[in-house]
Amino acid sequence: EGWRARNGRHLEELLDAVGDLETLGSRSRYASEHPDDCWPEFSGNGRNYRATGLAHPLIRADLAVRNDVNLNERESLWIVSGSNMSGKSTLLRAVGLSVVLAHAGAPVRAYSLELAPFRVGASIRVSDNLREGESRFYAEIRRIRDVLELARAHPPVLFLLDEIFSGTNSHDRRLGAQAILRSLVERGATGLVTTHDLALTRIEETLGSRARNVQFEDEIVDGKMRFDYRMREGVVARSNALELMRSIGIDL
Repeated sequence: EGWRARNGRHLEELLDAVGDLETLGSRSRYASEHPDDCWPEFSGNGRNYRATGLAHPLIRADLAVRNDVNLNERESLWIVSGSNMSGKSTLLRAVGLSVVLAHAGAPVRAYSLELAPFRVGASIRVSDNLREGESRFYAEIRRIRDVLELARAHPPVLFLLDEIFSGTNSHDRRLGAQAILRSLVERGATGLVTTHDLALTRIEETLGSRARNVQFEDEIVDGKMRFDYRMREGVVARSNALELMRSIGIDL
């Protein structure tokens, strides 16, 4: 009781100090175990994100396929198309994690990274809520509303939107997604969006040089899907959904 009387009011500070030590220890261990990961450099202004050899930190370094990502004030939106399992979502997660790790003072899985002091606004893993009576689509539009508000109130923002509006029909998806992306770009946000809907890739025509189409491809070798996970210019030419269904025994 005497100890509690003397030190109890400091308990919150002590627990915060323990948390700080654990955080520093975790970052130090990660840096020690991954000496080839780079230390990011923050630029003082603008909204640039320039990574060379970027990869996801949870994929073994000897297996990861690295890609370059270069976003800036002149080219602030990448529309990423590609077939299933080709690497689109992993690219978004790698970009988001690199920003979070950079802000935490940790090295990142890349050869080099230069970035503005971004806040991250993401809609990547969204699910319905049975208890609240929320559909997946409703949960997604609420999340995207928060990203828009973040871009308005706290620039610069890096947004990451995975399979935007996949829970609605193609007509509404195209019109809604184009309006959202145009609004984000006009608010000065920078980011990437993935899609299976090739109609969305035509937003490049309305945004001009501020938008760029990139893609991930696959190929069929001896009846099996093969992915190289390398990002290329342009719009993906085909889908592999039917082939994936056949590969697990669904008769079509």
